[in-house]
Amino acid sequence: MLRGVRILRYLAPLREGGSLPGIVEADDDGTYVAKFSGAGQGTAALVAEVLVGELARRLGLRVPELVLADLDAEIAKREPDPEIQHLLAASAGLNLGVDFLPGSIGYDGTSWRPDPQEAARIVWLDAYAANIDRTWRNPNLLVWHRELWAIDHGASLIFQHAWPAVQTWAARRYDLSEHILLGRAGELGPDGISAVDGLMTAAVTTRLLDEVLGLVPDVWLGQDPASTRLLYARYLTARLEAPRPWRPEWSG
Repeated sequence: MLRGVRILRYLAPLREGGSLPGIVEADDDGTYVAKFSGAGQGTAALVAEVLVGELARRLGLRVPELVLADLDAEIAKREPDPEIQHLLAASAGLNLGVDFLPGSIGYDGTSWRPDPQEAARIVWLDAYAANIDRTWRNPNLLVWHRELWAIDHGASLIFQHAWPAVQTWAARRYDLSEHILLGRAGELGPDGISAVDGLMTAAVTTRLLDEVLGLVPDVWLGQDPASTRLLYARYLTARLEAPRPWRPEWSG
């Protein structure tokens, strides 16, 4: 299970995020970036954050700790900004907290670059999850203590906003052209990229998918959480089946 915390104070908004996340202080003395259930895309974005973020962690990628953050509606009354007050009031209950990494900087691909294999694994995960938000315009990568950390996976798993036919989703191609790690990952060459594809595909087992799906709170999954988990598992499993046309074209 994800660790639970209680939000004590709303500290500041992060207005560069479309869903208006905010920095909060919790009862464990920790500081978190809160992703709110009352934001525009609702709990679907939170589901994607947990599923893809925790899948990334289990595949050996660095992701800040995710926690379940309980928000009391009373906190909204202390906020003078009407927009934020409305968001907090609409988000009373369970939200998502992402550990705040103090002193981290956004990855820009110039002064420091990750290992090519690490870059390729991130590209693979983004292609598998159809993450549309890892471009030069919005990298969603942080450098902290000279290590790369992947953040903000709420724009992944776009199938959950329309639920197309499973095979339509499984065959959906991934546009790699603007991915911020394209050049670095490509340094592995076709054989190296194919090896990463094989390792990552083999690692995403039914058991692993069940594990990460079990981390999603029932309240974010609608009236029948068990059936909804099975539906997610069906879509994510179909994505792994050959010939996997979503793979980056240079994966061999």
